[in-house]
Amino acid sequence: MEELRSAMEDHFEQMGDLLQKFSAELRSGLQPAYENFIGFFHAIDWKEPWLMGLLGFHFVLLLITFTSRKNLNFQMFLFLLALGGVYFAERLNRILGQNWKSFATQNYFDPNGVFLSAVWSGPLLVIAIIILINTLFSLCHLIVRWKRAELRHRARVSRNKQD
Repeated sequence: MEELRSAMEDHFEQMGDLLQKFSAELRSGLQPAYENFIGFFHAIDWKEPWLMGLLGFHFVLLLITFTSRKNLNFQMFLFLLALGGVYFAERLNRILGQNWKSFATQNYFDPNGVFLSAVWSGPLLVIAIIILINTLFSLCHLIVRWKRAELRHRARVSRNKQD
């Protein structure tokens, strides 16, 4: 019995050490990503009118998504609109990169499209995921309603056969 307790204590101690090492690696591993995000955030002049308009557009689109959650046809339109915006992001990045002097103080539009992915495609993908989750919940609710109606119909048919 003493051997079992000793083995368990050794096992728990080893697991504690592993968890501590994993936690330390996770904290140190996320630090460079956090620093890159903060650097990206501070490099952008968020007071530029076109950026404020873009953020306002995403906010309004998010509000429309939440307020129209019961209207699945309109939600599918918004879903396709959001995914279409993501699809055309590369072309949009190229066009905006060529004409940035007419609306921005600096060129945010690199050839890889990192900036546009973060401020245009990212929010559109989040909105598309919200719509997708709402649609799945609506479909589950519809399946439950359909099954209940089917069970009621079967009960009515069996009652009529008994009479």
